[in-house]
Amino acid sequence: MSNNSRYIAAASVVVALASTTVAFAPPQCSPRITPLPQSTQKSRQMTATTKYKTAAGETSSSVAETAKELGSNPVVVSAEAEALSHSETTMKLTPSFVLFQLLAEEEGGAVPPSQAGNAMRDSTVLKVGQPDTLFDFKLTDYKGLGGKNKIETLPDPFKIVEKELQPFSDSIKELVSTDQPILSMAAKHFFEKRHGKRFRPTIVQLMAKAVAACPPETMRGDRWEDTGASRINLEGGAVTTANHKDSDVWRKQGQLGQIVEMIHVASLIHDDVLDEADTRRGGEAVHKLYSNKVAVLAGDYLLARASVLLARLENTAVVQIMATALESLVAGEIMQLKSSPEELLQMTSYLRKSYYKTASLICYACRSTALLGGHAYGSTVATACEEFGFHMGLAFQIQDDILDFTAAADILGKPALADMSLGLSTAPILYAAQEFPHLEPLVKRRFKEKNDKQTALEALYKSDTAMDKAKELAKFHAQRAVDALLRLPQSEARDALLRLTYIVITRKK
Repeated sequence: MSNNSRYIAAASVVVALASTTVAFAPPQCSPRITPLPQSTQKSRQMTATTKYKTAAGETSSSVAETAKELGSNPVVVSAEAEALSHSETTMKLTPSFVLFQLLAEEEGGAVPPSQAGNAMRDSTVLKVGQPDTLFDFKLTDYKGLGGKNKIETLPDPFKIVEKELQPFSDSIKELVSTDQPILSMAAKHFFEKRHGKRFRPTIVQLMAKAVAACPPETMRGDRWEDTGASRINLEGGAVTTANHKDSDVWRKQGQLGQIVEMIHVASLIHDDVLDEADTRRGGEAVHKLYSNKVAVLAGDYLLARASVLLARLENTAVVQIMATALESLVAGEIMQLKSSPEELLQMTSYLRKSYYKTASLICYACRSTALLGGHAYGSTVATACEEFGFHMGLAFQIQDDILDFTAAADILGKPALADMSLGLSTAPILYAAQEFPHLEPLVKRRFKEKNDKQTALEALYKSDTAMDKAKELAKFHAQRAVDALLRLPQSEARDALLRLTYIVITRKK
């Protein structure tokens, strides 16, 4: 199975997801947008997040101009194609790495300008009259990260959702059942004995509980940022901690967790085929148990099932957001394969790739959880959810990349030094290259020559700063994830997410 075939298959699922939005669009998620004055339209276009109208008779030059106004640089789809796919009522999602900070200021990072998607970030509006005993929470105050406090004083994130996730494997196995025995066994492989940490479903379940404790905000106007919230058919018209459990909202948010895990597992199966990996989660990779063909089909089948279940959530905005997450996974794979030698040395390029491959699914799932809970796309609640997921996802990936050099293969459940074997440079090596310039040619040629990997490893272990800088980068993103969470009212679930953030950057596997 060629790489191109895999991308075509994945892209077809993205198209299928996008096509479902019309059939399943609830009234409150697809308002007719009243045309704005020209001056207002001009300012909106600068944010790269407004609606774009492309009539069938437009010339190619006008399409190109519209594409230019979009302001993004898609990895998979051309800017012109993006412009053609938008209308007056569709939203143009801005990548989270444009909305939120990638690097600390001392490393050349900058706070992104306020725009649709990140504008609502007030730290007090959701907590008026509600005390917060952890309002100044800092990860560095806790043991293992420089402090003396015990993280165990916070709620255990896994215990809180343990009962809800107990039937998770059984129900998800039923959701992916098929009449084809081999395909069914391959698709169910990761949902049986080797189900992993269920990290993503745990985040979604906890976020659903945390969002239920947030009062709904009044959003005015006809901007798409003010829409996207699911209609809440509960007493009082809003989700609360009292009416959330066992409600239709709770069920759909739980189903979103299953969808996210299905998409994630499909990406693992496909990645293992591309990377020719032998093991995954401490066992044999699916393509080793069966064949490349069966593995690719199993991954495609999981994506197809995920798209069907996603449409059944009956929220157009959530479908588009999660379809964009799926597109991002493919974009990350292509970026990994096609980055130029110069880009391979750039920390921002590494972080963008990490966003596409890991953080995008988490952050879009978090914002979607808020929308399913009755909060508008541009609300303070939904913005905090995506910002948390963005930084949590990057912290998770950076810690993974650190463990690639510090943990043994039997602990990781996958081959150690896997990234270098694929010619990839992650945060520890990039920081080592800043200290030892002789590593730069090795990084640019993806460690293809004899002894390249050994030379890079020796430099990394010789460095006094590289690994520490990588750990600081993980801590930077983890603390930013915490800061986003602290904008939500205090609840058991929110505090459990704080503890989960700590776990992510202190874990050993």
